[in-house]
Amino acid sequence: MRLAVLSGKGGTGKTTVAASLAKAWPGMMYVDCDVEEPNGYIFLKPDIDLHWSVDCLIPEVDSKLCTLCGACADVCQFNALACTKEKVLVFSELCHHCGACRLACPQGAVHEIPKQIGVVEKDTKAGFIQGRLTVGEPIGIPIIDELKAKTKSENDVVYDCPPGASCSVVHSLEEVEYGLIVAEPTPFGLHDMKIAVALLRKLKVPFSVVINKKNQYVNVIRDYCALEEIHILVEIPFSTKIAKEYSQGNLPLDWGKKIANKLKNHLGQPFGGDKK
Repeated sequence: MRLAVLSGKGGTGKTTVAASLAKAWPGMMYVDCDVEEPNGYIFLKPDIDLHWSVDCLIPEVDSKLCTLCGACADVCQFNALACTKEKVLVFSELCHHCGACRLACPQGAVHEIPKQIGVVEKDTKAGFIQGRLTVGEPIGIPIIDELKAKTKSENDVVYDCPPGASCSVVHSLEEVEYGLIVAEPTPFGLHDMKIAVALLRKLKVPFSVVINKKNQYVNVIRDYCALEEIHILVEIPFSTKIAKEYSQGNLPLDWGKKIANKLKNHLGQPFGGDKK
């Protein structure tokens, strides 16, 4: 089972569900794809014994070959290069590593050199791996791709996706077999949940919903799921006890076990989740 836990917005409890599920499901590998701000380690407390850097290629201009034609700067969609009267300036923090500048240079003056954009850290004994983007770097997708590549051979994997529905989330969802949307019963929660639903349907990933922090407005989510024929897997009530434990780095493992058991039972159904 390759499972992704995602949410339309931050703060819904996505990491709570993903980390609890990983701890409650024997042999489950936890992968923190939220490389800009990984926090699953706070609760799973891994003993990192392996780490390596993730590099990307950025342009470097050979001043001996450069004619200052400006073709490299013109083709860059991210303003990572600027052609002045004296030389071409490279702003590596803006570079998205597409390689267009090298291809556009008629003189072959642009070549690419590696630059570290982050690291991958792994606990080989506990089934934990996370990526960490270097502060100031614009894009963490190469780190997510590295995480996916290094866990391809694992049997059971839960991917703790970044919040929202950005490119990072799309890359996290590649080759995933099932999705869990964690939603909170608020107008904002419903609005952003709809974006996550649209994304999973576009990618043709079957999914169901976990309602977290259930309160008196829970019908906001229930009614939408009923209308869209989306299966609600579990409803976790709003609880100050869970919040206090969570603030101390402790997971609600009883709910993790319930989610794991209900998920296993649910996947035996013919439609396997979202009916649409």
